[in-house]
Amino acid sequence: MTDYQGPATIDGITVEVRLSARFEPVEGRYRWAGRAGPHDGLTESLRRGQSATITIGQNSRTVKLGEPDPWGRVRISGTGRPPWPAAPAD
Repeated sequence: MTDYQGPATIDGITVEVRLSARFEPVEGRYRWAGRAGPHDGLTESLRRGQSATITIGQNSRTVKLGEPDPWGRVRISGTGRPPWPAAPAD
């Protein structure tokens, strides 16, 4: 499992995210999910549609947006290679 915590851009809105990924061997692909910090613009984008583009560094992926939790953090999830750089090997 790999994790990422830091800045990301979701449809042009910069937010702090906390994400984790795991490889699903039966499916043969990664599944990753987490939460984006509270941001009024991101919450507003939920009213326009449930998918968005997340960019971390030079990597962009399509994400699915979920409803905000009571603290305003938005659930995000995706499949395939995670959008953050892999941790260096030990």
